Amino acid sequence: MSFPKYEAYQDSGVEWLGEVPEHWSVEPLKYHAQVFPSNVDKKTYEGQAQIHLCNYTDVYYNDEIIEGMNFMPATATEEQIDKFSLRAGDVIFTKDSETANDIAIAAYVPRNLPGVICGYHLSMVRSNTTVDGAFIKRFFDSRSAKAYFEVSANGLTRVGLGQYATDNIPTPVPPLKEQTQISRFLDHETARIDTLIAEQQRLIELLKEKRQAVISHAVTKGLDPTAPLKDSGVEWLGEVPAHWEVGSLGYYSKIDTGATPDRSKPEYWNGDVPWIKTGEVKYETIFQAEEYISIEGVNNSAARIAPKGTLLMAMYGQGVTRGRVAILNIDAAYNQACAGISVEPQLQVRFLRDYLMAAYPYIRDDGNETSQMNLSSGYIAKIKVTVPPIQEQMTISDFIERETEKFDSLISEATSVAVLLQERRSALISAAVTGKIDVRDWQAPASASPAPTLEPVHG
Repeated sequence: MSFPKYEAYQDSGVEWLGEVPEHWSVEPLKYHAQVFPSNVDKKTYEGQAQIHLCNYTDVYYNDEIIEGMNFMPATATEEQIDKFSLRAGDVIFTKDSETANDIAIAAYVPRNLPGVICGYHLSMVRSNTTVDGAFIKRFFDSRSAKAYFEVSANGLTRVGLGQYATDNIPTPVPPLKEQTQISRFLDHETARIDTLIAEQQRLIELLKEKRQAVISHAVTKGLDPTAPLKDSGVEWLGEVPAHWEVGSLGYYSKIDTGATPDRSKPEYWNGDVPWIKTGEVKYETIFQAEEYISIEGVNNSAARIAPKGTLLMAMYGQGVTRGRVAILNIDAAYNQACAGISVEPQLQVRFLRDYLMAAYPYIRDDGNETSQMNLSSGYIAKIKVTVPPIQEQMTISDFIERETEKFDSLISEATSVAVLLQERRSALISAAVTGKIDVRDWQAPASASPAPTLEPVHG
């Protein structure tokens, strides 16, 4: 899909905007809108009016703020209610965050929302009669605006936008009717692209589920569909091949925990010994470390160097980390949040890794032994594992490697398509709001139209 350019252009006077259509103006946002931060926090104060709070995540994850969203209950003063209540045409954006990538994320308010107040860590853009809020929201989405906000942000542990930066962002201003047309065009086209992105994401999730199912079936049922089965005695395992053993992991392995040398002693750090943290335990084989310690650090702490071939399990960590495993392909030390599993001759380490990948959700459900929901070496030792004959373990692991490579290739292809679509979406928004393409004559098709191509959009 391609779009025409305008007949004539002029220099915008802003390097990162480049040329804009000749009949557009480029002026600081404050000439066309009020820009002001909210001071309404999420606490409830006695004597204040009950309100619903539109907070940071509501804006971060949504293009529009509309009725029916799960707003947080809070309170506000009458003055705050008057100033920060959401009105049709408002644009709300994130004014500070941990990283510059997460600032100036904007959402549009298409209708009045009585009783819904803009919350803390957010700013509002309230347009006058010369600009359309929907157009301003799309301008905030553009590459040009994001580049401006990124270089304008300041701060160390948390970056933020000052009032001067938001007031004075150079803003392209087409005629009002043209702004509305650009917004209509982008609403239609980005919705189509978003549908395609969602389809790719669903495909990726389906492929991941099938990949996991292949692993789980192979390590619990084997590759011979005619093999006699027996009850494993483990509820989630069900029946397993009759000639397999089932026992506690501690019987087939030695389990150690790591340690962290004293960080206040520089001589213990930046040495030659790779030192692994839980965040590096991601199923993929580990070939290098993010940090290194010295032999002196090993000798003066409870840290130990595990040989190549050791299986590491993350015993605790945020999000999905706890319970993940990875094989060391180097000799390395590891921290106290990891368990090092050294297998006995009856167990092959690749098979154990594959088995623990299959058992991951059950390990997480059953291993919540502390208020921090951590695992422990004692718990890991009790995990029930299947133990086929060693040659069969190797055959199963080879099969899993071949099959997962196929799934990984398909997942990679689908991910690449999603990335290209996202890039296309971003480029289309940027081209439209900066006038690199002319959509004044565009009309929404009466019926569903073909999916957009991935033809590059310049600008």
